[in-house]
Amino acid sequence: MDRPTRSPSEVRTAASVGHSAYSQTLPCAPSTAGIARERVRDVLAMWRLDSLAEPATLIVTELIANAARHTPCHEIRMVIVRPTATRVRVGIIDREPSRLPTLGQIGDADESGRGLLLVDAVADRWGYDLIGPSRRPSAKEVWCELFAKGDE
Repeated sequence: MDRPTRSPSEVRTAASVGHSAYSQTLPCAPSTAGIARERVRDVLAMWRLDSLAEPATLIVTELIANAARHTPCHEIRMVIVRPTATRVRVGIIDREPSRLPTLGQIGDADESGRGLLLVDAVADRWGYDLIGPSRRPSAKEVWCELFAKGDE
């Protein structure tokens, strides 16, 4: 399968010339998380926000797993935005606006269902936005924000 990738030098170029956003379309599969984690680390390193890499990679892994598990999507779009010098927003866009993320109730014996609970524990803020016309959205973005020290 062809996997869309960007070389580290392409990521460095985009991030270092003042761009405050990065996005990439990826297959909607759990195996995509590895590529996404690499890109998140590369972009955050270019923005000198390495301290956010660990929580951001956990978040992107969980959001991709949720999209792959709970939607019939074929591809997703990962978006990394830097709205301020010390704040990052990581989002996953899928084309299934009718399946909205919710924090579930899980028991001690449950072997899955903790993804959004982890996201909720790690992210400073999270939510979702429907994309498209208000009566017929065509996609949704599940996003999380992380604040580096000084931007809480």
